[in-house]
Amino acid sequence: MNTLPQKFLDDMKEILKDEYEDFINSYKKSKTTGLRVNTLKMSKEELLKLDLFKLKQIPWANEGFYYDETIDRPGKNALHEAGAYYLQEPSAMSVVPKLEINEGDKVLDMCAAPGGKSTYILSKLNDTGLLVSNEINPTRIRALGENLERFGAKNCIITNTDSNNLRKVFTGYFDKIVIDAPCSGQGMFRKDEIAIKDWSYAKVLECQSIQREIIRDGYDMLANGGVLVYSTCTFATEENETVINEFIEEYPNAKLIETERLWPHKVEGEGHFVAKIQKLEDEDCSTKQIKIKKLDKEIKDYKDFENKFLNVSMENKFDIRGENLYLIPQESPDTKKLKVLRYGLHLGTLKKNRFEPSHALAHYLNTDDAKYVENLKIDNNQVLEYLRGNIINTGKSRGWVLVSVEGVPLGWGKESNGVLKNHYPKGLRITY
Repeated sequence: MNTLPQKFLDDMKEILKDEYEDFINSYKKSKTTGLRVNTLKMSKEELLKLDLFKLKQIPWANEGFYYDETIDRPGKNALHEAGAYYLQEPSAMSVVPKLEINEGDKVLDMCAAPGGKSTYILSKLNDTGLLVSNEINPTRIRALGENLERFGAKNCIITNTDSNNLRKVFTGYFDKIVIDAPCSGQGMFRKDEIAIKDWSYAKVLECQSIQREIIRDGYDMLANGGVLVYSTCTFATEENETVINEFIEEYPNAKLIETERLWPHKVEGEGHFVAKIQKLEDEDCSTKQIKIKKLDKEIKDYKDFENKFLNVSMENKFDIRGENLYLIPQESPDTKKLKVLRYGLHLGTLKKNRFEPSHALAHYLNTDDAKYVENLKIDNNQVLEYLRGNIINTGKSRGWVLVSVEGVPLGWGKESNGVLKNHYPKGLRITY
């Protein structure tokens, strides 16, 4: 490991006092790694029953487990490609449970990429409510979109803008907001040597300035009684308690419910700070709902596909953009003033006299939702062949087939003359 910055060490001595040596000794230990089960697709009991990895429960995340990366590689597994679980640093899993999400909530993830908090929120919403997942950095949006798609996101909007623009559209709108604020990253020093090289005290102050703005914009977007959870992966008091205390002094109707620090010498995890705030003041909601024209004959080819290949009927609002068909959430705010990368569930493409289902639809569905399913066992070599983009010989000719592994959908294939033609997206195909 690179030498830790002296300014950082001095600050830690001041904060930790008698615990300082224990803290420094924690840097001699290996980083911790974790995965979180996507309960929309698989229960944690079902994953444990497969006995794929050596897992240990994470105490603050019911869906989370530690794994040993020197033994197991869950990222190189078909169930990861299927969205059955998400790889996430264990301490980071402490944040979303603080929101105490209820089904039907409207939730905002303000700094969402690569998707750890957003995917967790989706599992908690259980296919209800609305998630707005925002990321200001356009270079990180692709990973966010892929992770949300893999998790089966339906009632989700992905935006690419700053907190001020969000505030102008969503004042007084959300029940729950999470701010995983950009920070100086001290908590990642054990995990990532680049974080050490990039750190400076000037970065701490720069991040503090951004954090002050983001938390104020976030608070304005809460409905009365709503909850905001602010988190960082840094130890710097300037970015944690100082930001929170200044905010509480400025907003007397904001109630600080709790703060928590996760230290690597006290828990199995990297450094993290979490604060939970409740809004106790009325806020007029300025958000308007979009008006969607009712579609009928325009979606005939989709309905034909649905009748022939699905056991479910999509009854929400539909929207056509170009030749792409989307299912719009029942709670559908007007976002025309924002840069939106995804609005709802991409069902597929309307071709001439036919409909071609999307990869997003495959991930949203359960195997019971499809009339024809090719379910593969995790140890079947055909699973890897499918993920590599190769054909599968099935001996059947059923048309569109949902390919799954251990009952969790992976993607589509189209059967004809006993062969299942692969429709797994080329950009996602594995090389291992």
